[in-house]
Formats: sequence, structure tokens, C-alpha cells
Amino acid sequence: MRIALGIEYAGDGFEGWQSQAHGRTVQDRLERAVADIAGHAVRLHCAGRTDAGVHATAQVAHFDTLAVRPLSAWVRGVNNRLEGPVTVRWAVETAESFHARFAAQARRYRYILYNSATRPALLAGRVGWFHGALDEAAMAEATVALVGRHDFSAFRAAGCQAKSPVKHMHEARVCRDGAYLIFDFHANAFLHHMVRNLVGVLVEVGKGRVGADHVAQVLASCDRSRAAATFSPHGLYLCGVDYPSHWPLPGDGRIIALPRLPLV
Repeated sequence: MRIALGIEYAGDGFEGWQSQAHGRTVQDRLERAVADIAGHAVRLHCAGRTDAGVHATAQVAHFDTLAVRPLSAWVRGVNNRLEGPVTVRWAVETAESFHARFAAQARRYRYILYNSATRPALLAGRVGWFHGALDEAAMAEATVALVGRHDFSAFRAAGCQAKSPVKHMHEARVCRDGAYLIFDFHANAFLHHMVRNLVGVLVEVGKGRVGADHVAQVLASCDRSRAAATFSPHGLYLCGVDYPSHWPLPGDGRIIALPRLPLV
């Protein structure tokens, strides 16, 4: 049978999602815990492979097993065997035609940037940080150019393995909540480092170093060298995965609310 899981984790406790020889990844930690419950080795397949330092409130993964267990075993049982900041939030049995990655229609990412003269302490590793004044209105204006179907090569990491740089951005927006700037991106798929590169160039707009139209110019150029440096991973969250309606997974397609941030 095929089991789908909803997973939450703090990425600063891991070296990314994808399994590595040293075993300090979300996938490695989860596979060991799930294998303890299943009684055999398992391989997890996820909706989006997050980098080191990147968090998730709504990661989705699946695995196959011959073990017959109540769904609660894949939640409470697995969680009892997990160490570190990772939790299984739900488990459902699904058809073998379901695939956490290939069945997904879109993903949602949120970046939280702490905009203050002093660095964060209690939220260190959980938010990005920029010390200078930022104009959120200019950044919001700049995001308009990102919506639609575009070649996002200018915001693509050199080692990106995606077959095509063309993605459809359904939504891109920036808003301020006290000392925090919230960046939301919703697209059919994302390139490696794409969100962090987008945040980097939007911060340049916010600083007033470039105008709001600079983002559209960089996007049209398809030239990575014209964009800003890749921003810190610490404020980035995978916070939603959209699936077709015939895969009614718990919480699919919704941004899972983050804990209320202490406003400064």
C-alpha cells in the first residue's frame, strides 16, 4: 500500500531534505523512523526537496509498504521515534498512482524577513534578517512583473537540474507585519534557489538601490549575473502543495499559518 504523510520541520536542524551519506537530512531521519514502524526499509518521495536551512510547515511525502498498520502508527508511532525538529502531522492511505512530487500541481513558499537594526535572537535561524530601511511598497510593485508564465533563468542556481527554466507564477506578493516583511510565492514549480534569488533582488529594490522596474528587466534578460546574491535560507518555508481534487489530502493547497511573530 502507499501512504502519504504531511510533514513539518525546522530546516536549521538539518542539512536539507535529500538523503546524504552522513544521514543528517530530513529524509534520512524520517526514513529511519518510518522503517522502525514498518519493520522494513522504506524510501520517501517528497513534493519539494528543500535546501539546508529551509523549513516546511506543509511538506508532503509518500512511501510504499507491505506492513498493515493503523494510520495513527504512521503519525504517533513515527513521531515517538523521531529526534530533532521534525514532526509527522497526518497520514493517509492513497492509491499507488499517487506521487507526492509528480501529482503536485503547484507549490507555495513563504519568506519571512526580520527588518530591524539588530539581528534576531529568539527567531535566529527561523527568519531572514536585513538591518536597513526597506520600502515594502516598491517591492510589492516589483512583484507584479513576476506573475504569469516566464523563463526564470535569471533566478536559477548554477547547479539547478530542472529540465526547463519556464515556470508559471500564480501569485507573488510582499506585505509588512510590524518589523517583518512577508514574501509569498505560488507557482507550478520552482527552480533551485529561485525564491531566495527573488527575495535578494526584491531587497535591492526595497533598499532603493534599483527601481521597481529592475525586476522585470532582470527577468527578461534571463541572465543570472544581473540579479542579486542568493539570500539566506533561514526565513524560507515550504508552506503548501496543491494537488488535483481527486487527491483529497489533509490541508493540501493551503498556506499553513505560521506561529504569530512577536512584533517589534
